[in-house]
Amino acid sequence: MALRRTTRNKLYRYSMYLLFVVLVVWSVVATDWAVVGRQFFNPQVAAEMFPEIITIALKNTIWFTLVAFTGGLLLGILMALLKLSSIGPFRWFATAWIELFRGLPALLTIFAFAFMLPIALKVQVPGGAIGAGLLGLIVVASAYMAEVIRAGIQAVPKGQTEAARSLGMSPMKTMFWIVLPQGFRIIIPPLTNEFVLLLKDTSLLFIAGTTVFSKELTSFSRDALTANANATPLIMAAMLYLLVTIPLTRVVAWLERKMAKQR
Repeated sequence: MALRRTTRNKLYRYSMYLLFVVLVVWSVVATDWAVVGRQFFNPQVAAEMFPEIITIALKNTIWFTLVAFTGGLLLGILMALLKLSSIGPFRWFATAWIELFRGLPALLTIFAFAFMLPIALKVQVPGGAIGAGLLGLIVVASAYMAEVIRAGIQAVPKGQTEAARSLGMSPMKTMFWIVLPQGFRIIIPPLTNEFVLLLKDTSLLFIAGTTVFSKELTSFSRDALTANANATPLIMAAMLYLLVTIPLTRVVAWLERKMAKQR
């Protein structure tokens, strides 16, 4: 006799639960926890990383992220406005900028600003290798943010612009005092996601070269791994990344729920 649909669904669901439990039990039993503890969670190796992993690596990671995000946001606003411009060359330039730096890997862009730019144009970026690397990260961030900002601007009802113009406001004042504030309110969640992505992308700055005092989390933990022949530094770096990114992603989820209720 054929089973009812509800019965089949229950059997399928319970079988998935059983499969999950079996996989968890198998992984727990099959893992050599002594080796895992020694190679990945060694307290002695972890203790040797303090306080430098906080005072140098984590501090630099957050600082580099803030610089790249601020620069990318300002440049992204400019590119978004140029792409929405009625002047053809402005629009073409912004489109080319966005497509180029969204299409290239961030690692290659950072490499280009750190090494190709000084050789080709004899331009020395302030801040040395880290300054050039940050400039590359800013350019990449601006390309992604520009599209987010453009979408936010276009999401503002046209009636807002028409009302502001009818009150005698100039196009520039209307954009900066009426449209942009409302657009930013819409795009806060994706911009926060961009901040999280930038936080992780600071690990690519190693390609530009680092000094003892300019290392971010990934470079710092990689050097500690080489010195100790132990993977505990990578676990420490991962935990610190999560310590910063998880609260930010929770904030994004809360903002999205709040904005969905308002809509």
